[in-house]
Amino acid sequence: MNDTKRPWDAYISVRDQGVFDAAGFGAEAGLGDRPVLLVIDVSYAFCGDKREPILDSVKRWKLSCGEAAWDALPVIRRLIDASHKKGLPVIYTTGYARDDKWDRGSWTWKNPRGEGSQNTPIEQPPTNRDGNDIMDEIAPRPQDIIVWKQKPSGFHEAPLQSYLQLLKADSLIVAGTTTSGCVRATTVDAFSNNYRVAVVEDACFDRADVSHAVSLLDLHAKYADVVTSEDTLAYVEGLEDGLFDLPKGS
Repeated sequence: MNDTKRPWDAYISVRDQGVFDAAGFGAEAGLGDRPVLLVIDVSYAFCGDKREPILDSVKRWKLSCGEAAWDALPVIRRLIDASHKKGLPVIYTTGYARDDKWDRGSWTWKNPRGEGSQNTPIEQPPTNRDGNDIMDEIAPRPQDIIVWKQKPSGFHEAPLQSYLQLLKADSLIVAGTTTSGCVRATTVDAFSNNYRVAVVEDACFDRADVSHAVSLLDLHAKYADVVTSEDTLAYVEGLEDGLFDLPKGS
């Protein structure tokens, strides 16, 4: 690890930094030649329907990450636009559940979040948005791919791995939420499937600052390169055009 300011600097002790340095954690793995942009769970459930302080937002959207989400949205938009311009695949993940929520399974054991559904507002004003709807600010285009999932990892009982194989992808550029939850789970599974992974620090967000920072620390130490959007955009710009045969959409 170098002297560049990192999101976790305020949370790591001199002793722990010394352990990581001595053990060689945090080496730069780099990305390959065929990356996919993976946008994880950037939906109304996690962002809310407007920018507002998190303690206000969670009154209506219980899973909201508040202002952190709205800080990340324009960064994610830039990554998507750059990927589209270069002809890279953009894959979104989001959740789904039966109307009666029976299939949420273990979510209901560990995350009892009070009355109502996690995917609908619980205070007025009402909205016609389902929590799993992807935010309008980063809405998919016809050639983009959506992976529907029910658990933290985008690889768990979802077709993500199959799509990556079809695309002949070798790397993932990861953005989205939550850093400590679905971003982390998907990144670890991508690493476990021998993909190179870059987690874009300013394109990811969480409801707790400490969860965000420490998750980035651990991911960078062991499973992925944690990078800035500026560096990621420069990498994307340097790739060849037209590397992928993308869906045509309709």
